[in-house]
Amino acid sequence: MMTFTTKKALPRRTFLRGMGATLALPLLDAMVPAATAMTATPANPVRRLGFVFMPMGCDISRWTPAGAGGKLGDLSPILSSLGPVKEHVTAITNLELRNAYPGSHATSNAAFLSAAKAKHTESSDYYLGTTVDQIAAQQIGRETQLPSLELSMDMLQTTGQCDNGYACVYQNNLSWSSPTTPLPSEAHPRIVFERLFGEGGNLAERRAALRQRASLLDWVTEDIASLRRNLGAADRAKLSEYLDTVREVERRIQKAEADTANTALPDLDRPLGVPAAYADHARLMFDLQVLAMQGDITRVTTFQLARETSNRTYPEIGVSDPHHPLSHHGNDPEKIARMAKINAFHVSLFAYFLGRLKATPEGNGTLLDHSLLLYGSGIGNPNIHDHTNLPILVAGGAAGGMKGGRDIRYARPTPLANLHLTLLDKVGVRLDRFGDSDGKMDDLFAPLTV
Repeated sequence: MMTFTTKKALPRRTFLRGMGATLALPLLDAMVPAATAMTATPANPVRRLGFVFMPMGCDISRWTPAGAGGKLGDLSPILSSLGPVKEHVTAITNLELRNAYPGSHATSNAAFLSAAKAKHTESSDYYLGTTVDQIAAQQIGRETQLPSLELSMDMLQTTGQCDNGYACVYQNNLSWSSPTTPLPSEAHPRIVFERLFGEGGNLAERRAALRQRASLLDWVTEDIASLRRNLGAADRAKLSEYLDTVREVERRIQKAEADTANTALPDLDRPLGVPAAYADHARLMFDLQVLAMQGDITRVTTFQLARETSNRTYPEIGVSDPHHPLSHHGNDPEKIARMAKINAFHVSLFAYFLGRLKATPEGNGTLLDHSLLLYGSGIGNPNIHDHTNLPILVAGGAAGGMKGGRDIRYARPTPLANLHLTLLDKVGVRLDRFGDSDGKMDDLFAPLTV
């Protein structure tokens, strides 16, 4: 059990514990006097770095904002859902992944965070490079329960060779902690939730725990009551909002489990707790990232909205075509329009994530203010497997010195690695080079001139 005093500030790394459950707390005013230079305070907020991967490029004509650069003007059809958070978003045109050539889906997925050339192999002698998220995790992840969090939307890992002689490992994994060590991602929200707030264990142990533990919060009720008695009014309100969010995530996971258990035709390939609708699943995975950031459980996240060559369909937006064949549209206007609907749908889910971060106070700002997030794809034009003129967005706030609401356009193809190097620098990770970088993108943080 946790103990409290009224004379001392709470440590930033304070947890509620009970019967195998662990719940991290958000930043409270009661923690600020005890904070150090490595922890979050209103004057020295924690800086977080996140990456969201969109597969198979997009229709760049419906992606690129109107105007000629400078201030971000009217949003394009694909980006229109970003309106409420537009001032936090920057669109960047003419970035490329040189090391993804010769063009393929596998190399697109692999190079997105590594900016490295994937070894051409169908076997287990794969070789890539350490990804930007893991370089960040080695430093800014030292103070957290989880150095990084790797999430995806695809429940099944594919094996063997998946694309033009490249091993499936290149498409299954965005994050690599070394050139030979891919980090598997998790798509099951219940398992992610218990990884964040439970004691862990293997898959069988976690599933057994589901039958024993109806709610994480039920196990830490006594600690919550004790904590509340030692907090001021503002902290009590902040704690209540955080716990309400935890309870809501629990409720949605439990509802998804019940819906799956009660279906007349059970899908044996779908583990319990995964919402049937793609959007519900994605929003739940984004909500888990918000909780992980709010509780300072991790400061580095990656999220794969789908793998390259995904044949997922999107009936909820009226697109019944499998995504991968649709991306090879052959310049058919109707196919391009349907692909653009998928692109816009994915962006709308990212907009939801940004809205949730913006609505979550922390210190003298919000989680969005204290985060830097990259959204994009390793392919530009999927019809020709092009890795130039990638669809790329950066979102976040002033903790890293970034001012959004801008449209940056480079006259020549510029390495995506330059952006990775810059984002690392802004969260305090100093490198001279990353991948094929040839400089930093200081204009991303320079005062906007119109």
